[in-house]
Amino acid sequence: MSKALIVTADDFGRSLPVNDAVVDAHVNGILTAASLMVTETALDDAVTRAKALPSLGVGLHITLVDGIPALPPAEIPDLVDARGHFTLDLVRLGARIYLSRRVQRQVVAEMRAQFERFKATGLPLAHVDSHHHYHLHPTVFELMLDLAVEYGAPGIRIPWEPPLLSWRARRDRLGLRLFNGAFHWRRAERMRRMVQRAGLVANDQAFGLNDSGAMTAERLGSFLDIVPDGLTEIYCHPATRHWEHRPMPPHYRVADEYHALTDAANRAKVAARGLRLTTFAAEAGRP
Repeated sequence: MSKALIVTADDFGRSLPVNDAVVDAHVNGILTAASLMVTETALDDAVTRAKALPSLGVGLHITLVDGIPALPPAEIPDLVDARGHFTLDLVRLGARIYLSRRVQRQVVAEMRAQFERFKATGLPLAHVDSHHHYHLHPTVFELMLDLAVEYGAPGIRIPWEPPLLSWRARRDRLGLRLFNGAFHWRRAERMRRMVQRAGLVANDQAFGLNDSGAMTAERLGSFLDIVPDGLTEIYCHPATRHWEHRPMPPHYRVADEYHALTDAANRAKVAARGLRLTTFAAEAGRP
């Protein structure tokens, strides 16, 4: 088997510094894909730049938490707070989604609105994933999968990081890596089977879940060293700098994550390790 690698930047369209980093990391680095937030302020800039880079696989970064909705808040009252923003209380929201058909209808309506916004950009839909990996919620995932098939998405990210490989790369926080890997393993396997039965591409593993916001050049390189056979995704949150309006958490090393993607040693390592850079769309045979 070959070692196929998707390298994705999340939060494309969230700010101009994110967009700047995505473009440069694709043109001059190892970035192959970006996940687009269709309700954020730098959306139009991201779309314009992406259209000039047809080799960049742009997917939809579904947002149901910690963000701005596509629909008016009055149409999704159970998903938003008093400001009309998505809640940060992921656990309470998850319980409401699981227990209430009314809330589920609001989730479907909001996700459909985001798929429609992506469709309106005119960009080919390269994949689907979600902000904070909220599609790990089983109800959200089933609803998302139906829409992904309807809108012709080639693939969906499975947010599961193999704990022993992750520890082998990093040699730190073994307990955390084992807990997260074991906790999500059964759910991730079910998601992968559902994606494949639906005729879509699913990655075999993903790296970055336990090191989110800290994918420095050294960390990224350590994961490149242990990429196994099959389809792997490494995701990160690059930006040229922090910004003021609805910024990333201050501890996120966004500039370091950007430089990790253009690091000369990491570019050389991709070739030396025989890693085939790709996208979900390319793995599905889409142009």
